[in-house]
Formats: sequence, C-alpha cells, structure tokens
Amino acid sequence: MLLTLGAAITALAAGWYALFGLKPYSVTATEINQRYAYTLSQPVELTLQSDDSNGYHFSYTSFDGARVNGYMRLPEAGNNISRPVPVLIGAHAMGRSHVRWWHESYKDRPTRESTDKITAMALAKGYAVVTIDARNHGERKDPDLGIAELLHNLHWWGKREPYEAMLIDTVRDHRVLLDWLSTQPQFDAERIDITGYSMGAHVSLLLAAVDDRVKRVAAVVPPHINNYTAIVAPLNMLTGLADNPVLLFSANDDEYASKKQNKALFNALPNTDKQHYVFGGGHVLPADYVQHFETWL
Repeated sequence: MLLTLGAAITALAAGWYALFGLKPYSVTATEINQRYAYTLSQPVELTLQSDDSNGYHFSYTSFDGARVNGYMRLPEAGNNISRPVPVLIGAHAMGRSHVRWWHESYKDRPTRESTDKITAMALAKGYAVVTIDARNHGERKDPDLGIAELLHNLHWWGKREPYEAMLIDTVRDHRVLLDWLSTQPQFDAERIDITGYSMGAHVSLLLAAVDDRVKRVAAVVPPHINNYTAIVAPLNMLTGLADNPVLLFSANDDEYASKKQNKALFNALPNTDKQHYVFGGGHVLPADYVQHFETWL
C-alpha cells in the first residue's frame, strides 16, 4: 500500500513538472541586445528635491512611462567640488529598497547587508552615490503581484515572464538613469561604477554587460541564475563583461549560490582584472566584508 501511494505521488509530481515546471532554454546575443534595448521619446529629466544632508530625492520617467524614484548624495565636499566626481550606483537586494543604502536601519529593522557602510565609505572617498528602487520594490511595489507571489508563480507554475521582466526593466531603468548621469558636468562619465547586494549584485552584472557606460562592478553574493531564466543569466552575457573589472563576494554556505557555482562564475568572468572574496556562513555576510571596498574605491 505504501509503495503504491509512493509511486502515485511520484507520478503526480512528474506530471506536475511536465506540465508546469520551468524548462531551460537558450538565448542568443541578438535576443539579449533586443530585450535590454530601450527608446526614449524625449531627453531624461530628473525632478530633484534637495535636503539638508547634501542630497537629493529624485524621480524620472523611464522608457515605458513608469515613474522611477531614488536618492543621490554628493561627496563630502558637497557644492564646493571643483571637478567632476566619480559615481557609485547602489543596487538593493530583493525585498528591500534603495533606502538600505542610506540607513543602518529602516522601520526598526536593521540593514543586515551593511550597504549603508559602503555608501558612507564611498562618499568619504569623493564619490557621488546614486540609488533607485527596483521594479516592484520600495515605493514601486505592485499591489496586484507581490514579490512572494511572483516567486511562487515562477517556481511552482513556471511563470518566468514577470520575474524576468522585473529584472530586465530594472536594468533598463538604470540605463535611462545613465543617460542623465553621463550628461551632467558634475559627474565623471568615465568613472561610473556599480555595486549591489544579492538581487542588486545580479542587476549590477546585467547592467554592466549591456551598457558600457558602467566601468567596474562589485557584486556581493549574487544568486546563481541558470538557463531556466536564461535571458537574465549573467553567464549568458559574459561577452558584455569583457571590459569590466569585477569584485565578487560570495559565501560558502549561501542558500542561493553554492561554493561550486560561485567559483564557476568567477572563473568565467572574462576580464583578468577580477578579485574573489569568499566568506563562511550564508547569504548575509559578516559586516566586515565592507573593508574590502576600501582599496576598491
């Protein structure tokens, strides 16, 4: 009886997977370029609102009419800067928002990623720091399709399109932001770097792969992405990273990327100017990982 029940469950699971489970697929360079491309009907204009911290809350209209919100701060020299300054773009983790680059806690919940410490370090070293909310995050949450439901539909029902679109459109939102940043005289268009944590690291690699205005990447614990969502897999976009020095941070017991997968990603990165820092533990790195940004910045 137990064997019969077990066989039935196995058969049902196999049937479910055959009908609904994600299947791997391949993607060409042409398809990648087309999917990440965008057009604008008019030049990008940021609506800026200054605060008393030498910073600006801002918003702009993206390629598809979506409104993007974010925050930027000039380096410690502030308005006394006499030359164009480098830019560091910070990309947040899944389920977080751009606020996590600016505060050690938010709504009484600590910023466990320690990304606020990277921001402070960058500002002290003369960078302007710029952050935006990803699609379906922060002020841009979709009331009809939350992140939990989106991931549930991805893994259980094979609905990859909303997940892929969230990442691709977030990358394209950043490309529109780059249109503005690269034309502002206060910023050094030849020194625009990006760093991100988890999903933000994933977005950082994708953005650098499709937009050569990004020079360097610091990817902190990017999740492993395979051909089940091939259009957003960095391993399918390595050619675009040939000009990008990459700093990779990983953890040996990361639940989203194994030690073997992290090593494979690092080895596959085509630029010889690359470094890999490996930590024990899981997806949340020890806070002192940020010390490695000291020389990178």
